[in-house]
Amino acid sequence: MSFSSEIKQEIGTINNLSKKEQIKYELIGYLISSNSEINKNKIKYATESDYNINRFSKILLNLQVEHDIEMSGKLFVITSDFPKIEEIQIKKDIIEIRNNNELFSEKEENKKAIIRGMFLGSGSINNPKNKYHFEISFSSENNLKFAIELINTFNIKIKKLITKDKFSIYIKEGEEISKMLAVIGANKGVMKFEDIRIEREMRGKINRLVNCETANLNKTINASVEQIEAIEKLKKEKKFNKLNDNLKEIAELRIEFPDLSLIELGKKANPPIGKSGVNYRLKKIMEIANE
Repeated sequence: MSFSSEIKQEIGTINNLSKKEQIKYELIGYLISSNSEINKNKIKYATESDYNINRFSKILLNLQVEHDIEMSGKLFVITSDFPKIEEIQIKKDIIEIRNNNELFSEKEENKKAIIRGMFLGSGSINNPKNKYHFEISFSSENNLKFAIELINTFNIKIKKLITKDKFSIYIKEGEEISKMLAVIGANKGVMKFEDIRIEREMRGKINRLVNCETANLNKTINASVEQIEAIEKLKKEKKFNKLNDNLKEIAELRIEFPDLSLIELGKKANPPIGKSGVNYRLKKIMEIANE
């Protein structure tokens, strides 16, 4: 089962079907989604999810709306007469919200119910192990605008996508998706999403640390190779013995410990010296070799 299906299954079994006001608003969310159609005052809702169609059917039953369920290929399809809900209207075979301001002043649970219906109607969420992407599509641009204003009341950052035949909101930030899941009532989904998100962030930090350490190691090795080549050149040209004792000591240590950093190399000196002291001596050796 996909992560999106898990979320829909969880919120599709929320036990609030006896609260007629809430389920009316959830139905509004379904109706303005892109998977709902209207033709001659009849509505049609289609989905591949059996538990989603069951939820939609139970909402209609509780609101005393007669309907039929049939199969069309892999899709469950519900058809019924257009339910009498004063907050929605029909415009050129498109269902739209009316009295937006009144809806925004409604109880928080009613607003959450609308968003939950939107997601159940035509929402999706990617498996967070792969990427963060939450999306809901709507039947019209007006309904998209309504959804944006409604979701903004919960301080969730969303983006919109408008094309010739698509009106969607989407979220690509993990923290904002987590907030959205909490709003629609997917409490188990939030916990699973956060577990995956924490694991992803930890892996990211570890990878960045490993990459940084690898880069530093490569830098150390490359510098060490150049330094050893300079020392070998001095020995070949019989100039090594002309170096002072400090330069000879650090040169011998570099040859013996080619993979050590400057700090570690300085600790091997007698007496130990700091990073800047080691760096100065090795640079001096390379200058002499290049003369």
